[in-house]
Amino acid sequence: MGRYVVRRLLQMIPVFVGATLLIFLMVNVMGDPVAGLCGERACDPATAARLRHDFGLDQPVWQQYLTYMGNVFTGDFGTAFNGQKVTELMGSAFPVTIRLTIVAIVFEIVIGIVLGVVTGLRRGRPVDTGVLLVTLVVISVPTFVTGLLLQLLLGVEWEWIRPSVSWSAPFDELIVPGLVLASVSLAYVTRLTRTSIAENTRADYVRTAVAKGLPRRRVITRHLLRNSLIPVVTFIGTDIGALMGGAIVTERIFNIHGVGYQLYQGILRQNTQTVVGFVTVLVLVFLVANLLVDLLYAVLDPRIRYA
Repeated sequence: MGRYVVRRLLQMIPVFVGATLLIFLMVNVMGDPVAGLCGERACDPATAARLRHDFGLDQPVWQQYLTYMGNVFTGDFGTAFNGQKVTELMGSAFPVTIRLTIVAIVFEIVIGIVLGVVTGLRRGRPVDTGVLLVTLVVISVPTFVTGLLLQLLLGVEWEWIRPSVSWSAPFDELIVPGLVLASVSLAYVTRLTRTSIAENTRADYVRTAVAKGLPRRRVITRHLLRNSLIPVVTFIGTDIGALMGGAIVTERIFNIHGVGYQLYQGILRQNTQTVVGFVTVLVLVFLVANLLVDLLYAVLDPRIRYA
């Protein structure tokens, strides 16, 4: 196991470098950030040259990238164009998005897996057909439509929740935004769990457990569910980074000042330091989540061993 972890960590290095390099190049072709700083009126040449020098934009792109990566390994993600440290923006944004992601993941695990198990064990029955239709509708409706509809009904019409989340963003105010963020993924988890349960129900090891006279609950929890959760865990693990990075729409609807909000502001103002810094951390989240998912396979399926 230890050798496998070390090997995976070494494999993460070129992936991290390649991903950050691609992001850095893409962000640098968005436009001239100095022009965005000056607003509608163009900067005079002297001011533009000074700003480019202050932010290192007068250097070649490859040199900017090497300087940036060198600073990243010392914990310095640069300075936003408003003079604020990017790490300070991360310190205020990431805790909010982490709480929102936790709420979304809980909805995926609790509701998605439970509905998937129930429908998988009752395949072809009315409850199975009903859940499949509902999940298909949820997948088909865009997230912003779901968010705006719930905000209008629950927040404006019925006044059950606050239409916008407060600056501190406590867990109780993130329940509905978390449900909106997790809605599509929840539907996929339900359908994926249902398919996996339905397939493994006919497996030989399940038939053997039933033939031994084991209680139905033990057959489901100890044998059927553990093996059926491997593809579900894969999806949820990779979905963690996707939820954090894809929360832009949800955070905009409910006025949540998290990672999505900061990325939106950075792209809107062509603030390359902010965008690259936040996406770099999201890349690390993706890589670590994938590693944890691979290690969790051995817990779910004892046949899997890492040399």
